Amino acid sequence: MTRLMNPLLLSAALAMASAASAQTTTTLTVASFPSFDLAVKAAIPLYKKLHPEVEIKLTSLAFGDHHTAMTTALATGANLPDVMAVEVGFIGKFAESGGLEDLGKAPYNGMQYTSKIAKFTVPQGMSGSGVLAAMPADIGPGALFYRKDLLDKAGVSEADLTKSWESYIESGKKVKAATGAYLLASAVDIKDIYIRSGLKDGEGIFFDKKGTPLINTPRFEKGFELAKAARTAGIDGKITAWSNEWSEGFKRDKVASQMMGAWLAGHLSNWLAPESKGKWRSAQLPNGAYASWGGSFYAIPKKAANKAAAWDFIKFMTLDKGMQIEAFRSLDAFPSLIEAQSDPFLDQPIEYLGGQKARQMWKVSADKIKAIAVDKYDPVANDVVNAELDKVLEQNKDIKTALADAQEQVKKRVRR
Repeated sequence: MTRLMNPLLLSAALAMASAASAQTTTTLTVASFPSFDLAVKAAIPLYKKLHPEVEIKLTSLAFGDHHTAMTTALATGANLPDVMAVEVGFIGKFAESGGLEDLGKAPYNGMQYTSKIAKFTVPQGMSGSGVLAAMPADIGPGALFYRKDLLDKAGVSEADLTKSWESYIESGKKVKAATGAYLLASAVDIKDIYIRSGLKDGEGIFFDKKGTPLINTPRFEKGFELAKAARTAGIDGKITAWSNEWSEGFKRDKVASQMMGAWLAGHLSNWLAPESKGKWRSAQLPNGAYASWGGSFYAIPKKAANKAAAWDFIKFMTLDKGMQIEAFRSLDAFPSLIEAQSDPFLDQPIEYLGGQKARQMWKVSADKIKAIAVDKYDPVANDVVNAELDKVLEQNKDIKTALADAQEQVKKRVRR
């Protein structure tokens, strides 16, 4: 006969078990930003099933605020999370700060997984010295999003938009005349796409392998010329991306197209312009260009409290096919994991894009994008280039002079 435990003993045993459980519970802190944080929110219940002993605490700040906070945290060593979300534009800066773990070395040995990831995104997560500072979670194959209804009203076809950059600008004139809408928010967008396309594996956008600026070159000159042509044609709204005016432009039918990463589809449907469902479409970039636009990564600060748990969570977010697809469903973040890129989910029509099977198109782009090297001074060079382009667009500064000035400014600011 089984003897029942004395209630007092049972209560004591449960209390001890509860205490033991509490002692083994790990609280993993994750710092992210919208809408990349949606992937973490989707992951929490799934990861909890695998690791009930891990509690995930997510903190999320606006994009700029998050990266500013992480810059300060890395510099001071205070308020650091266990897992840090990083947008591709900040990888070089953070990697060279020396505040992030090298995920390529023991005990992480992350380089063994790079063959499973889209080839162009691996160099994006590395420092100039070859440190694997962050693991890619999603990628941004460049795409052209456009309002089909506005183009139809202007008698402009998708082919007109994508045939060439010159045809794109001419189409913009027709759209503006027929609808009053600008074809693009900012002429800077054309420059941004152009300077990122046509590169070869291992080349950098702003610097060569020796750290010499590449700004005073035909690639940048053509990008500036196209931006200037768009401004002269009056087809850009002079609107800065991510500003309130930018989001209002989509809501009020004032912007007819936007070149950006494929993830913009999720932003448009979730918060930028949900009421425009069915009106938007996606196409490849003009002139046969293929370029990476953005991408999100996870890193581990050297002073993180729970590095082993952090690495396990990062592997779950970046190397687990099911989780990669879940993030794809949640926020249209195109997966970095190659295995996830062949999932049947890519064949499903996107209701927001009028039933278009746009993910198939984004996959084509992802396969063609080159592995571009990053440099810790990329953000500095980008700021200098945009300041000089602004002088070209607003003050009619000579393009060749502007590029020569930008080249010299960057040399002075990034003395190696």
